[in-house]
Amino acid sequence: METTNFKRSKHGFFPEIINREMIISSPQTFSRHFSSSQVIVEKIDLYGKLNGHEGCVNTVEFNFNGDILVSGSDDKHVMLWNWATKTKTLCYASGHLDNIFQARIMPLTDDKRIITSSADGQVRLGEILENGQVKTGRLGKHQGRVHCLAVEPGSPHIFFSCGEDGLVQHYDLRCGSALKLFHCFSFKETNSPPLNIRLNAIIIDPRNPNYFAIGGSDEYARVYDIRRYQSDGSNVSDEPVNLFCPRHLFHSNHVHITGLAYSKASELLVSYNDELIYLFQENMGLGPSPLSLESETQLRNEEPQVYAGHRNSQTVKGVSFFGPKDEYVMSGSDCGHIFIWRKKGAKLVRVMVGDRRIVNHLEPHPCMPFLATCGFDKDVKLWAPMAGDAPALPKNLKKITESNRQNREDQSPATLAPDVIMHVVRLQRRQMFEYVERRYSRPDLESDEEDEDEDYISGLTNDITFSEEYPGENFGDCKIS
Repeated sequence: METTNFKRSKHGFFPEIINREMIISSPQTFSRHFSSSQVIVEKIDLYGKLNGHEGCVNTVEFNFNGDILVSGSDDKHVMLWNWATKTKTLCYASGHLDNIFQARIMPLTDDKRIITSSADGQVRLGEILENGQVKTGRLGKHQGRVHCLAVEPGSPHIFFSCGEDGLVQHYDLRCGSALKLFHCFSFKETNSPPLNIRLNAIIIDPRNPNYFAIGGSDEYARVYDIRRYQSDGSNVSDEPVNLFCPRHLFHSNHVHITGLAYSKASELLVSYNDELIYLFQENMGLGPSPLSLESETQLRNEEPQVYAGHRNSQTVKGVSFFGPKDEYVMSGSDCGHIFIWRKKGAKLVRVMVGDRRIVNHLEPHPCMPFLATCGFDKDVKLWAPMAGDAPALPKNLKKITESNRQNREDQSPATLAPDVIMHVVRLQRRQMFEYVERRYSRPDLESDEEDEDEDYISGLTNDITFSEEYPGENFGDCKIS
């Protein structure tokens, strides 16, 4: 029986330590309470930096055990780190032609398989061979940037990708090819054709991996059931099983979703561009379509918890839970700070400088009160509880949050004259054509048909030793298991 909750004790950790030593509370209980203690969270500070990338670091992730960290960067390289000793254990050329946005270590593969996605639209696999080299090959392709990959919890084979082309794809590494599930479109309210939804985020419910959620260039977080889709790709409907959206953003046309996260209890965390972060319970869903909602139903829906103070405008930012039971919510910000709130009550408990410009991604350790972050700087930053007298909240917190709020309001939609809008559209179109002409006239960029099965092998040391073409493999047909 647990007799003391040291999170609320004015004596700090000592009652809980005594309970552990007297076997009143178990080591597991002590570890859980220790990691979720607000006192510990308030002491989180910079533990170290991992230097090695030559461009902005866009993605970091711990492996299943938490002893290895993977990172990907604008330099198109993937690195593995022993974060405890702050040493690089592996570096290889990913084979991507543009910035890496996501890198994930597949679970239960002895950390030998790493999947990546990029601004070049490719989804690639890096496989560490017995001789200490890495073979890389392309698994799938999107017609636009791919910001996010979602790995099925506990599966060494299954994951999803989503891209700015609105396409959601399903992968099974046992066959090595992608199955196109559906294209995501806006909900049709008029006779005009629906718009393509540019997808930024995809996440799988850890409590029920049959469900996955996506978010992109409109206000709705959509939840789907993979069991609705056949292995032959015959069902291509983009109708979700549920939707989530704050009431005041219904039918909004000026916000979009940049980040999603599921808690262990299937709560859905949604981060909006130039808006706020919202936490939805399972019973807050709107059903499969916002067009069928009645006003009474909308009014009956409970409002989600709101987290404010940061700013999410200039980049595609993620959002995360923190703590052994997801007791906290955390996000980066355009102001370069890391924000950590208590999940219940949304109280800010820790704010710290995490980047000289912008913090994009925060990755919690799977079992300890540590985290890794990345942003515009060319390093990965590690954070852990540290001894020191630094305040949990900066003295100028009010100035920081007020500046973020003011900047967000200054970016609110403005009404433009039709001739101004047409001028901007023509300018953007001209710039896009110039960019495409420059990019696709590069001699090193092959066509889809030419690189469909291309592979590379890279030397595996702390630096890249060589990279050469390797014959592609025939992976066979892919099916949903």
